[in-house]
This record gives sequence, C-alpha cells and structure tokens, in this order.
Amino acid sequence: MLRLSTSALMASVLLLTGCGTAEPAPTVAGVKEISVTIAGGRVTPPPSRVEVPKGQKVRVTVTSDKADEAHVHGYDKAADVEPGKPATIEFAADRDGLFEVETHGAGLQLFQLAVR
Repeated sequence: MLRLSTSALMASVLLLTGCGTAEPAPTVAGVKEISVTIAGGRVTPPPSRVEVPKGQKVRVTVTSDKADEAHVHGYDKAADVEPGKPATIEFAADRDGLFEVETHGAGLQLFQLAVR
C-alpha cells in the first residue's frame, strides 16, 4: 500500500493545479471590453483595478440613468453619456501607468486602468 505524507500530497495538488493561478495572463490580441452601469449613483460592477498589457486595445462602455461625461484620465478620451444609451470610449492603451476612469458630472470612479 502506498502512503503519502500530508506535505507530499499538498505538493502534488499544487503541481496539478498550477500553484493556485486563477486566470491566464491577458493578451494583446483583440479588444479588452469593459462595461460599467450607473444607476441611482451606484457603479456596477463596483470600482476595481483592471490590468491590461501595454498596446492592448480597450473598449469602455458606460450606461447610466443620468446624463454625464465618462473620461479616461491620462489618455484624454471621453464620451457623453445619455440616460439609458450606452456610450463607448475606444483607444489603444499605449502608455504605462495607472489611470482613473470616472464620470465628471457625478464624480464617480468607474475603475482604475493599470497598463503594463
């Protein structure tokens, strides 16, 4: 009968599961789509950090229940948002850094874009 120690068993599990890697690294191919909805002053999904590799094409779609302007700082890209109509901002993430994406009227942070 074969017996494995607890540490040997755990090491085997880690090897088989890729040491806990949850998601594959993002690729530059295609477009990174990021959709945000604003309703009643709340952002969905809640603001977080979105990481993309340098050179990635990015498409931000914002739908809101109130008129506003969505803006990507550092890239000076913006779109007017009309109630109930999706507004889209598209650009190539060609600068390294951490960039705020927010609304100007309500001053809501939508997310942070981390480009590496």
